[in-house]
Amino acid sequence: QVQLVESGGGLVQAGSSLTLSCTTSGIPFGLHSMAWFRQAPGKERDFVAGISWTGVLTKYGDSVKGRFTISRENAKNTVTLQMNSLNSEDSAVYYCAADRTVRVEDGYRYWAQDEYRYWGQGTQVTVSS
Repeated sequence: QVQLVESGGGLVQAGSSLTLSCTTSGIPFGLHSMAWFRQAPGKERDFVAGISWTGVLTKYGDSVKGRFTISRENAKNTVTLQMNSLNSEDSAVYYCAADRTVRVEDGYRYWAQDEYRYWGQGTQVTVSS
């Protein structure tokens, strides 16, 4: 059974930092590109960050560039999102996702929800002002 489990969400003050983790099972984690998406109430689900299966390529949504960092630790089957300088616009449910294919190179649509086959249950991040 494929499972992605996010952790690390919570209530924090604006300007603070938070680190989310996603631990996977049932997939060859080291062969899948990974991503984080988020969805705020009344908003569409948006791309936050992605990392290639090799770990060499990272991509970020415009609103989080310079503040968020995605990384992976293949030995732990875990992808991490470090979030700094949080503001109220970062409040959302954050979802971890694994690519629908392995060893993606060309045609990696990192920003697209339908690029990813497996999804976690989400973890709530609330930033208070």
